[in-house]
Amino acid sequence: MSIMIILIGISLLLAIGFLTAFIWSVKSGQLDDDYTPSVRILFDDFEKKEEQKMEAITSTEIK
Repeated sequence: MSIMIILIGISLLLAIGFLTAFIWSVKSGQLDDDYTPSVRILFDDFEKKEEQKMEAITSTEIK
């Protein structure tokens, strides 16, 4: 029966540790990434292609 008390105590300490780490990471700004770099890379490529299309259209209109 005493092992159950020890295991419950250890699990509570572990849970409090994880909760403390989570609260610290939120307060320090670790989770503030609203727009991930991988999505920015995809949209950056899309914008470059759109710019190239617009340049191609304007260059053919000028000639």
